[in-house]
Amino acid sequence: MTATAPRTMKAAVLRADGPGLEILEVPRPVPRAGEALVKVIACGVCHTDLHVMRGEVRFPRPAVMGHEISGTLVAFGDDTPPAMGLAIGDTVIGAFIMPCGDCPACSRGRDDLCAEFFGQNRLNGTLYDGESRLSMPDGSFLAMYSMGGLAEYAVVPITALTRLPDDLDPVTSAVLGCAAFTAYGAVHRAGDVRPGEAVAIVAVGGVGSGVVQMARAAGADPIIAIDVADDKLEAAMALGATHTVNSRETDAATAVREITGGLGHGLGVDVAFEALGHPATFRQAIGLLADGGRMVAIGIAAGDAAAEVEITPLVRRGYTITGSFGARTREDLPAVVDIAEAGGFDTARLVTRRYTLDNADAAYQALARGEITGRAVVVMD
Repeated sequence: MTATAPRTMKAAVLRADGPGLEILEVPRPVPRAGEALVKVIACGVCHTDLHVMRGEVRFPRPAVMGHEISGTLVAFGDDTPPAMGLAIGDTVIGAFIMPCGDCPACSRGRDDLCAEFFGQNRLNGTLYDGESRLSMPDGSFLAMYSMGGLAEYAVVPITALTRLPDDLDPVTSAVLGCAAFTAYGAVHRAGDVRPGEAVAIVAVGGVGSGVVQMARAAGADPIIAIDVADDKLEAAMALGATHTVNSRETDAATAVREITGGLGHGLGVDVAFEALGHPATFRQAIGLLADGGRMVAIGIAAGDAAAEVEITPLVRRGYTITGSFGARTREDLPAVVDIAEAGGFDTARLVTRRYTLDNADAAYQALARGEITGRAVVVMD
């Protein structure tokens, strides 16, 4: 452990009795074998955190939220083997899916299905020995959502880290660990988007805006952004969408068929992405598909929300419906960074608001009110 790391740190703690975040001075976490201590530079503000804060997704409390970070690598835990390509002092980003590397899913390369991540971290708020690296000021349990990035320091398994090149902005690049990472998994893994395919993105908030960029980088054309907010649609055009549809004013399915038919693509898109997690938009996305089309569900729903799917069109039209929670961290996180470094994912344009750690609660309040276009970040310094 480095001698320069303080004994305590500030963290935005999700209280046990409500949806708000409280800034507390808590013990600075200590990494163990296979883990690194990261001095956080910035942490993205994601709608999935908001689901937990509202009680729509079960998670232990008190807790530190925040699951996409950039930071400086400060120390490795004792007995940690040399990390490929990582050294003390490196600027790194951390993906929200932190694979254990050893479970059956990880062993076959499916980091996105890591049993330990879902069973320990996302259910119990711990790492894979069953213990959190965080604690309250009195030493009691403090859960960590992924790495618990809304804090000055975070402990992250080295499997979830990759080095950030010097020419990428370390503040806005925090969103590579979820917004871009999730979009990469949806576009390249679940959606298998090919150059020239027509795609539509339903709900172009933080993740949906990321899908716009990844689809553009994959060579999709046309790229149709669908939302109810004109400011989000305008932002999506700036990020690479070729067409927009305000579904509050226009029937989205009709508009999409007019766009694709006019371009000679047939009636509908090859791939539709749903990035909100609402039954109505889930059904809407399916209704945009051309024959043989794929619908990729990305958005996390509140509670046990469900959407009905008409069986006969699904069968007769050969639709495919698949879920995509993220990407395969060890393989795909470096690929996400490569795309950003090549100019295919513009984090500076995606990030539209910055908050201090002291104002982290205000960031999530603004997100809940629908005021954030693209992505906001909490900056530690």
